[in-house]
Amino acid sequence: MFYVSMFFQYMGQYMKTRLEYRADAVVEIGSDLLFQAVNLIFIVVVFGHTQFLGGWSQDEIIFIYGFFLVPYALFSAFFNIWDFNDRYIVKGEMDRILTRPIHSLFQVVLERMELEALFGIITGLIIMFYAGGHLDLQLHWYDIFVFIVMVIGGMLIYAGIFISLASIGFWSDARTDIMPMVYNIGNYGRYPVNIYNGIIRFILTWILPFAFVGVYPSAYFLGRHEWFGFAFLTPLMGIIFFMFAIWFWNKGVRKYRGAGN
Repeated sequence: MFYVSMFFQYMGQYMKTRLEYRADAVVEIGSDLLFQAVNLIFIVVVFGHTQFLGGWSQDEIIFIYGFFLVPYALFSAFFNIWDFNDRYIVKGEMDRILTRPIHSLFQVVLERMELEALFGIITGLIIMFYAGGHLDLQLHWYDIFVFIVMVIGGMLIYAGIFISLASIGFWSDARTDIMPMVYNIGNYGRYPVNIYNGIIRFILTWILPFAFVGVYPSAYFLGRHEWFGFAFLTPLMGIIFFMFAIWFWNKGVRKYRGAGN
């Protein structure tokens, strides 16, 4: 309950801060929507030259993209740790974090939250309903619970990967460009993995499992039975990668010696 209370206190302070600069929040939301629109246009342009891509129709790939936006929005809102190495290690703010009686990762996550990213959930759902309507998808009453579990699993995969990357900073206080590179790799998870060669497919499934954020869980709702085994692995993969990230973070914190060392 203490951590729940702290979460809502941090959230309250964040909302006060953002409301002081409403125009900035609106511009940021607008830029996110524009970015998502560009990705949709890219999909439409690709299908202007072909009816199917790796056996997937345009509406199916649009559905996958819409699903991907939901766990990605949750990740972006609550695990915005892109600048962890630069801000907390190089500039020494980790010393401040470690003086407080709250888990260090919990503090960093809450300090860097960006709640306006949650609008991506609305965008993703709209895209999914649009594509689902064209595909005439038939859903069951329990699919809402499956959807929630799949979304949480996808979010945990993203969080686990990038928390692990941030934890490398505890051993190296130099600025690195690993996160942008991995972020770009994550974009491949928005599309069916069977359009890639075997090596890329293996990486997106088992090494950097971004396919579990988009195409695999979406396959369940699209009725792609050949992918159901991977779809139901989504929450398990999320738990494994997130638990590893926490372990790796805690190990890094124990190695950390302060900004002045």
